[in-house]
Amino acid sequence: MTVNQKISKHDNSMNIENAQVQMRKGILEFCIMHIISRGEVYASDMLDELTAAKIMVVEGTLYPLLTRLKNSGLLDYKWVESSSGPPRKYYILTDMGKQFLNEMQQTWIELSDSVNTIVQKTNDLGEKSEQQPTN
Repeated sequence: MTVNQKISKHDNSMNIENAQVQMRKGILEFCIMHIISRGEVYASDMLDELTAAKIMVVEGTLYPLLTRLKNSGLLDYKWVESSSGPPRKYYILTDMGKQFLNEMQQTWIELSDSVNTIVQKTNDLGEKSEQQPTN
């Protein structure tokens, strides 16, 4: 029996896939802004990098997020002519976007350290209980 099957027997509203999707969504904006921070980037290149990093995202998720970030003043874009088709839209961070990303980076470091502290303590306690003799 899988974890999903066990969980669904106890609570139909909880499943591992949903939890994983929610975790990924929570960091998607951060990852996208990091990709764009390296320089002008085309949306399909973002999709490729996110997919390669196993942060599954589809165009239907990416484009609305890019639009929201642009409307918030964090991104801008420019059209570049293409010799093999229509012009392409390349995204760049604005100065406000760079500042926002720096603040998100600090939050990520703090959050990552906090989560790792909790996980490590759990792992350490698990190792101790495995080492103790059972009667």
